[in-house]
Amino acid sequence: MDFSTLRNLISRYCTGEENWVDNRTVYIGHKEPPPGAEAYIPQRYPDNRIISSKYTFWNFIPKNLFEQFRRIANFYFLIIFLVQLIIDTPTSPITSGLPLFFVITVTAIKQGYEDWLRHKADNAINQCPVHVIQHGNVVRKQSRKLRVGDVVKVKEDESFPCDLILLSTSRDDGTCFVTTASLDGESSHKTLYAVQDTKAFNTEEEIDTIQATIECEQPQPDLYKFVGRINIYLERDEPIARPLGSENLLLRGATLKNTEYIYAVAIYTGMETKMALNYQSKSQKRSAVEKSMNSYLIVYLCILISKALINTVLKYAWQANPNRDEPWYNQKTETERQRHILIRAFTDFLAFMVLFNYIIPVSMYVTVEMQKFLGSYFITWDDEMFDEELGIGAMVNTSDLNEELGQVEYVFTDKTGTLTENNMEFIECCVDGHVYVPHAICNGQVMAGATGMDMIDSSPSAESKEHEELFFRALCLCHTVQVKEEETVDGIKRGIHQGKATSFYISSSPDEVALVEGMKRLGFTYLRLKDSHMEILNREDEIERFELLEVLNFDSVRRRMSVIVRSSAGEYFLFCKGADSAIFPRVVSGKVEQVQARVEHNAVCPGGCMDAYEPYKKLSPIETSILLGATAVEDRLQDKAADTIESLHKAGMKVWVLTGDKMETAAATCYASKLFRRSTQILELTTKRTEEQSLHDVLHDLSRTVLRHHGSMTRDTFSGLSNEFQDYGLIIDGATLSAVLKPPVEGNSGANGGNYKEIFLEICRNCSAVLCCRMAPLQKAQIVKLIKASKEHPITLAIGDGANDVSMILEAHVGIGVMGKEGRFRLHDSIHIIPKFKHLKKMLLVHGHYYYIRIAELVQYFFYKNVCFIFPQFLYQFFCGFSQQPLYDTAYLTLYNISFTSLPILLYSLIEQHINMDILRKDPSLYRDISKNSLLRWPIFIYWTCLGVFDAVVFFFGAFFLFDNTTFTSNGQLMTTNTQMMFGNWTFGTLVFTVLVFTVTLKLALDTHYWTWINHFVIWGSLLFYVIFSLLWGGIIWPFLNYQRMYYVFMQMLSSGPAWLSIILLIMVSLLPDVVKKVLCRALWPTTTERIQKRNPDRYYEGVLRFNQDSLLEGAQSSSEA
Repeated sequence: MDFSTLRNLISRYCTGEENWVDNRTVYIGHKEPPPGAEAYIPQRYPDNRIISSKYTFWNFIPKNLFEQFRRIANFYFLIIFLVQLIIDTPTSPITSGLPLFFVITVTAIKQGYEDWLRHKADNAINQCPVHVIQHGNVVRKQSRKLRVGDVVKVKEDESFPCDLILLSTSRDDGTCFVTTASLDGESSHKTLYAVQDTKAFNTEEEIDTIQATIECEQPQPDLYKFVGRINIYLERDEPIARPLGSENLLLRGATLKNTEYIYAVAIYTGMETKMALNYQSKSQKRSAVEKSMNSYLIVYLCILISKALINTVLKYAWQANPNRDEPWYNQKTETERQRHILIRAFTDFLAFMVLFNYIIPVSMYVTVEMQKFLGSYFITWDDEMFDEELGIGAMVNTSDLNEELGQVEYVFTDKTGTLTENNMEFIECCVDGHVYVPHAICNGQVMAGATGMDMIDSSPSAESKEHEELFFRALCLCHTVQVKEEETVDGIKRGIHQGKATSFYISSSPDEVALVEGMKRLGFTYLRLKDSHMEILNREDEIERFELLEVLNFDSVRRRMSVIVRSSAGEYFLFCKGADSAIFPRVVSGKVEQVQARVEHNAVCPGGCMDAYEPYKKLSPIETSILLGATAVEDRLQDKAADTIESLHKAGMKVWVLTGDKMETAAATCYASKLFRRSTQILELTTKRTEEQSLHDVLHDLSRTVLRHHGSMTRDTFSGLSNEFQDYGLIIDGATLSAVLKPPVEGNSGANGGNYKEIFLEICRNCSAVLCCRMAPLQKAQIVKLIKASKEHPITLAIGDGANDVSMILEAHVGIGVMGKEGRFRLHDSIHIIPKFKHLKKMLLVHGHYYYIRIAELVQYFFYKNVCFIFPQFLYQFFCGFSQQPLYDTAYLTLYNISFTSLPILLYSLIEQHINMDILRKDPSLYRDISKNSLLRWPIFIYWTCLGVFDAVVFFFGAFFLFDNTTFTSNGQLMTTNTQMMFGNWTFGTLVFTVLVFTVTLKLALDTHYWTWINHFVIWGSLLFYVIFSLLWGGIIWPFLNYQRMYYVFMQMLSSGPAWLSIILLIMVSLLPDVVKKVLCRALWPTTTERIQKRNPDRYYEGVLRFNQDSLLEGAQSSSEA
């Protein structure tokens, strides 16, 4: 539990505010209520400090150590280290303690640095100036000193310092506009309202006279829910009580827009604000590579236990032979002989565990963390993923899931703002069946300077002309658009006359702005809303005024908005605007057939249009519902979106579009983006069809259809677009999806009581693309969760740009945020961010491919080199009487994974590129070679383990044979007794260790597909470092050592010609099987990647070299500039 939270709970308890109290009382301006009113109970709330850091100066060490030792590998090595301290073990505790200390220290430094950055950011926020009203004056305070009940003044473009209740604004109507992009991803303007009885208080002196209390709920994280009440005390006995809702609540992190200033009272501060309660901890998702690592770790732990158990049993079996002449140095002391045999056996078992514990690669975890952290910069440095229009590039908020980018099987994408530009453009309207289009159209795109419309059919009649103007007025009145305050009516009129297309409008809905601007080109300009009157500039440059009586805002249930207005002539009108499904059933008269025909024509247009329909009622004793017309607003497809989807298909991924739009519009976008092709057979699972048939029958019909061509074999995700299969596409709407996901009725096992999920998944598996329309945000997440939980457990990716996409982005294995117009996802640490949808292609096909190849090789190589390292130690026990004698010196045991072999594999895992990136981009099918975690499957793991065992056997028995042979001399003569003493245990172990270091390093060099000066420096430098260290370690008498067993051993070994020959020979024999295997596999069973490498060697090497050097230079420049 966070200490600040505990402190707050204790403070509340001490002041009488127990946890079970579900509301709080806030005294505005800290003023006591008048005598005779409610009792004044002073309450303590937390201050306004934001604490996003994890540690403090005094709890960093214990808390960080606790968190690190929760990792199994670290905890295991801690136990081994403690065992070495407690019992007599064959190796020094330094051999386990130093590597563990290195791993813990590096990780602690990394986490400490990240937390220091969080502290720095917290201090910058907490020290921001805030303007507080005290005794009728504005006082400047630091944000952290703000208290519940303080009245603050916030100016335009400033962020709210805490959660506030709006009291008054600079606007006469008591409204203000905010953006909440940092909270929910929405950058559109939202309208909030001041308390009705306080909105007239517009000065500090007037605000200071307010005497009121607020009763509201306790802090909770829901951004869209708030319940409260304000009690305003006047001269009367009873206070005025007004309800408060989310429309009165200003959230911390939101920004004030298009409003000069506001006054508001603080109700939630610090860590109790909704923004703080919505802080998401770093994603706990685990990648497929990490799961494979943990599985391999369990296998190697079992191998370790088996080795220790075998050696323990064999030791006592060997000692039980009465005829065996045991050496004097193996004789037990009196204390040891008196111990129970089980205790002695357990102690020996632990000693063998310590001796063989290096088979568990503890340093692999810190290497993997460093590889992920440093490797993530290659995306950030990529110039091709920089968008000139937005002026920003790709960002990586977390590097934990980099390798998952190379394993994606399902892509779930939003439509509006992700596949499309979310740049609404008014392209035509239909009034009484007559169609109007803009004057200036170029390649289907409305030009910015277009100032009029053309009719593309017959001229309208007088009655139609009247309806036309009424339709245009309706679009100027039925909206929530606001005009920027700095623009005057005269300024707008001048802009109209001069033909300027500058937008003066702000709205929470971009299509509303498009409609109002479209009407401006037609001669009807919305000017402003003033004193509850909406002003319109008509074609004759006359200002028309309509009194706004009531607004019924658009919501996802009604799917329409309505306004009631009164004209200057005293006529009342009800205008309604909304989707076709919400408007047509409510229309009584008008040319419905003609308008509907045009709507259906637009629904299949390739550009993707969204329509708004305008019926109206003239409120009188005889009411009518007349359809005025329809509008078409185009949201164009993003650049290269179709090419990206086509490449993802070729890479074997299934692409699903999840959108809230209607089916016709979404389907048109899918055809334009090549998600659906002309050859695609569309299967519909919609409300319209389920009304004609039962859901059970429709699902089974579709299932029979898709399985007709495939038989009992389902289409595999990576069968791609093979001609063997009919290409199917599925369309499903939100209502039908709810029915499909609805759990079966208990006790009803009939035809209609079954679980439809499996049938639905069976249909989807055999479809190359799926379109889900009319989706609610929760349904998007449910779809992703359903696919994740299917029997194949595929890797999923979700990409979107708005707040309604956050749920599916967090649900998917990999979440990608698009920096669209709806927000920038600054609070969601579980996702990567790209400027445009087209950048997803390179992120997956190039960066994802490289990330997976590199880390998969790193994992397999770490386990391989540790098998090579420790298996000779296991074999050596059969030749030393199971005495737990170590084969290697303590220094070699300690530095093997830290210094001698760590840097080459780290560099390899950062810059290795087995194939040119241009080829990866142009041939997406190469992505299939690494799909389904192909490089970390069990057969490949077994191969690497067996290769390590083979090399270890060669090291040990090769050296053993040479030592046993009398021709192994130092001067060409047969060994004398002295030379035999020189070539003893430590020389034998050093020879094995030397062959080991050179073999595993050269093995990595053989696997490297290109060379730069960095590769040469690190690989040959590591071998040179080992030689120099061994010369120094054995050539100097170190005063801090109690024994000098390695003195002159390395030099004595190198002084022998046969030793040199044996080292070279053993290295060649160890590497030979892997070389032969690679040659045969490339010749007889080459993969697609290997065939392309063979066909394009020159282009391949030139490309990878150029990318590496450019990337490193750009990274260095970026770092220096930062």
